[in-house]
Amino acid sequence: MEALLVVLVVVALLVLVTGGSAVQAVQQYQRGVVLRFGRLLPTVRGPGLRVIVPFADRMRKVPVQTTVLDVPSQNAITRDNVTIGVDAVVYFRVSDPVRAVVNVDDYLRATSQVAQTSMRSVIGRADLDTLLADRVAINGELKAVIDAPTEDWGVSIDRVEIKDIALPEGMRRSMSRQAEAERDRRARVISAEGELEASEKLTQASERMSAAPGALQLRLLQTVTDVASDKNSTLVMPLPVELLRFFEHTTGGPAAASSGEAPGPAAAGPRDEPGQDGPDQAGTDTAAVQRAIDAVAEPLTTGSPAGRG
Repeated sequence: MEALLVVLVVVALLVLVTGGSAVQAVQQYQRGVVLRFGRLLPTVRGPGLRVIVPFADRMRKVPVQTTVLDVPSQNAITRDNVTIGVDAVVYFRVSDPVRAVVNVDDYLRATSQVAQTSMRSVIGRADLDTLLADRVAINGELKAVIDAPTEDWGVSIDRVEIKDIALPEGMRRSMSRQAEAERDRRARVISAEGELEASEKLTQASERMSAAPGALQLRLLQTVTDVASDKNSTLVMPLPVELLRFFEHTTGGPAAASSGEAPGPAAAGPRDEPGQDGPDQAGTDTAAVQRAIDAVAEPLTTGSPAGRG
């Protein structure tokens, strides 16, 4: 009787062990690939409780959710011979569990190695300015290069992102000097454009003032008012240029004044000779002096109380 009880207990244990190995739980994010005596079964087991033949079938569960793979920093030389360090991150998932189990030993490690070699290859075909300015194009090229060999493994690459680009210290200083020079050039161009626009406006203003002499007098009075607005002891006396030219003409010019010699008979001109237009020339000089005096006296008498009365 005791022997029968022992046999029943052993049979019950065998049934429990066999039943436990025959029933497999597949999670929602997994797919089950079954090998029977080492031969692949065509049906992929979905999520839930799945029954297999004990001791004959072997199920391998493959996750199909997106996996994040951190690619370590890779030292590479760009097309313009600059040594940089680049690290990236790869997002991929298993699209075909059968090929991920059969065609490759360890798809995770294989994808990591392909990502490292592909990143060095892509960086070697691009220059430094493209890597820094056009990250989107580099990421797209990396995705296409990595996705080509992993497609046979049942792995689909979702996206590839370059995280950081490590530049040498000397290259960083050179780039900072280049950026500073570019900003200085832009500032000079803007200043030159402002000077050009201001000169054009001043030319238009001078043409308009030359057509209206009263506008020039108003501008002169406004300048005097601006100078006198501050609390200082500066006295501004506007002196027309015509008066200075008259004094220069009557004294014989700056050459005679600097040499200290009085103008001789030859310097007197045609006025000393008989038969010439001496009185007409004297009348012209007198009229020029009168106009100069009137130009000096006009702003003074206009701004004084007596002139206003």
